[in-house]
Parts: sequence; structure tokens; C-alpha cells
Amino acid sequence: MFTGLIEAVGEVVRHEAPRLVVRPPTEGMGEPWALGESIAINGCCLTLVDFAKDLAFDLSEETYARTALSHLTPGTPVNLERAMRVGDRLGGHMVQGHVDTTGTLVSLEPSGDGWTMTVQAPAEDAALLVDKGSVTVDGISLTVVEPDATGRFQVAVIPHTFAHTHLRAAQPGQRVNLEFDIIAKQVVRYLQLRQG
Repeated sequence: MFTGLIEAVGEVVRHEAPRLVVRPPTEGMGEPWALGESIAINGCCLTLVDFAKDLAFDLSEETYARTALSHLTPGTPVNLERAMRVGDRLGGHMVQGHVDTTGTLVSLEPSGDGWTMTVQAPAEDAALLVDKGSVTVDGISLTVVEPDATGRFQVAVIPHTFAHTHLRAAQPGQRVNLEFDIIAKQVVRYLQLRQG
């Protein structure tokens, strides 16, 4: 489980399916790496299979089909978060690292002291977007603002989030990983089953 609070930004070194290799920053990730530990890369929970020089992960066909990780190329910045430990503070929201789908970054515009980011999710997922509810965009815990019936929604990005995530390099049109709030998913699933 994760919190959606990005610990650091790494950089893709190599991506030859199924292997993804990421260079972490030299500082800011805490304890030494452990083989088999879970690390979220742009919100997708991956298992660390090697860390001799850089961080290496093997991606499954499901990961390639469901996430935007297939679009990563050398030099691309990526958000990194290690799995939370029992007793850690939950500062964002409960994030599983199980990407539900991808969306498109429509815009990232300055707004006051921060930025407003507009994202287009698939229309069939619009019911999972609740005003003032939580959503994870490329691993970042954010609060949904003004979702519409087409799956388009906005989030406010504060200066700290902008400075400490890959958003400072984000471009309109890029694919982003989306994980919807677990409670919203459970409620929608329950209602679907009740209605037959």
C-alpha cells in the first residue's frame, strides 16, 4: 500500500520489455533497497528485481496493457514511492498501486500560487470521480474538482507537489496512470451487483 505522496523523481535509464530500469536520485529515498520490495513507479506497484546499479523491474503483459508505462523512454522522469510501513503516517490517501486505467493530461495551467491540471479519464469511469474525492494521477494523491459525465476532471496542484514530482516536465497529451479511490470503486461495484 502507498500514500500517493511522491518521495522522489527518478529517471528511466533503459526500457526493453519486459525490463524497466530506473535511476533513483542519490538522496531522498531513505533505507537501503531490498530485493523483492514494492516500489510505485508513476503509481504502478512494481517488484524490485535488481538494484546493483540502478533499480530494475520486470513488467507483466497486464502492466503494459493497463498502464502508461509502455510509453516510458530513456530520460523520462518518473515518480517514485516506496510502500508504506505499518505505523507510517497516511498523509495522502490509501493507494494500492493497482492502476485502473490510463487517461490523458489535457492541460496544466498556472492558477494563483499553483496550477490547475485537467485530465481526461475514460467516460465509462466517470462515476468513480467524485467532487472533493481522491484520485491518483501517476502515483500522486490529488483531490478531484469538477468531474463531468465524460470523465474529464480537474485537480489543484500546489507548488510543493509541482516541484517534487515529474509534473514539472509534464506535457499536454501525455498518457497518465489513474487509480480511483478504493471506496468509490467498492460502492460502484456494489451498486452494479445490486442492479443486476
